Amino acid sequence: MLGEDHAIIIEFPEYKEKISELNKTDSNFAEYARRYHALDQEIRQLELDNAPIDDEAMHQLKHDRASLKDVIYQRLKA
Repeated sequence: MLGEDHAIIIEFPEYKEKISELNKTDSNFAEYARRYHALDQEIRQLELDNAPIDDEAMHQLKHDRASLKDVIYQRLKA
């Protein structure tokens, strides 16, 4: 769905407290979360603006977001 919010809290609601804790206590996690949030916002805005970039660039942004999501998930379940 275009413009769908993929915020970390929405993607991993069962880890809400841990996300909040790690954002406060783990600077590396907080940086991953910040980068993920920025990418998600950029992708959402591009989708809502009818993606004024080429398909390959959009694919790369989504790949980068998915990679960060994987890293974040690994940290959450550790």
